[in-house]
Amino acid sequence: MKSSPLWTRDFLIVAGVNFLLALVFYMLIVVVGAYAIQAYGSSLSEAGLVAGIFVIGTLSGRLVIGQLIDVIGRKRTLIGGTAAFALTTCLYFLSDSVSALIVVRFLHGAALGVGSTAAGTAVAHIIPPDRKAEGIGHFSLSTTLSSAIGPFLGLWLLQHASFDWIFACSLAVSVIGLLAATRLQVPELDAAHRAMRGFEFSFGRVLERRAVPVAVVAFMAGLCYASVLAFINVYAVELDLVTAASFFFIVYSAVVLMSRPWTGRLMDRKGSNVVVFPCCILLALGLALLANVQSAVMLLAAAALIGLGFGNLQSVFYAVAVKVVTPQRMGLATSTFFIFLDASLGFGPYLLGLAISQVGYRNLYWAMAALAVLCMGAFYLLHGRHVARLRAADGH
Repeated sequence: MKSSPLWTRDFLIVAGVNFLLALVFYMLIVVVGAYAIQAYGSSLSEAGLVAGIFVIGTLSGRLVIGQLIDVIGRKRTLIGGTAAFALTTCLYFLSDSVSALIVVRFLHGAALGVGSTAAGTAVAHIIPPDRKAEGIGHFSLSTTLSSAIGPFLGLWLLQHASFDWIFACSLAVSVIGLLAATRLQVPELDAAHRAMRGFEFSFGRVLERRAVPVAVVAFMAGLCYASVLAFINVYAVELDLVTAASFFFIVYSAVVLMSRPWTGRLMDRKGSNVVVFPCCILLALGLALLANVQSAVMLLAAAALIGLGFGNLQSVFYAVAVKVVTPQRMGLATSTFFIFLDASLGFGPYLLGLAISQVGYRNLYWAMAALAVLCMGAFYLLHGRHVARLRAADGH
């Protein structure tokens, strides 16, 4: 039987919008700390707060919007989120103190939480059901691309232009994303179903219960990646491998780009266990290699293994989160998944930083390798042992 088309006009639009939103985030995350120090003479801890408060804002945006997407409308929510993202980008030009910049970063993060959750929900409804994991894998590559391009673009602009130009480029990208969002066509709930939904701050309305188990495992895996994302550059300085470290995320992103399409197809055909367990092992091996790294080749080999591991776990866990719920709950499931993932990437560096002061970098990465192995057991207990029954119910 011929499979349903995946690369439709609307799929490309929503993936493009997601790429542009994430591109601005990664462009600014590498320069905003330096901006706080140079423009306002902030301390290192204040600069860290300026960078990290964005994630808290993103979490707040997701918590609120998850249950309201289908009330407001999926396209309206996406347009509203991208419009708010562009408007809050303008506020960087108006900030005049560290305190004001922190507020701007929080608001900017909240807008990203709304826009990216809406994009994730929209694409879950655009992708054909028989190609869900494959489609989400391709969609997630938009974030992977931005994570490779954004930091390099931000650092290049930092060397060749003023901060105002960096903020102007961010605004231009945001506006392009808003214009693209207006062209999207996405299935919506009918009026009767919308009328049945409303905002209520309770566990069942803020988090999708069925998506929580896999989101918990994503949180655990996210801590492993947070240890790399936050500390790889400092670790490389200690090892005198700074030049090689500059290529770490390029290798990581390239491996994810090459592997994610076939891991998505493999999950659709064989189930999530076939992908999750090997990827957890690859992630553990990459972190173990990082704990023992002694050369540039070893560092980049660790990047490749971590890319094969976490890079694919992220998209597979996301696919599971939206597969276990009804179409009407996909918005909340998307929000739930990213709340847990953002929490690990946002709060993880602070918690792991405290650990580093006690045990050092090498022991930290050994501990993270052990955590990656534990992810296998956690996934099996929380979801993996039910995969065969779920696939039978879906007719696979």
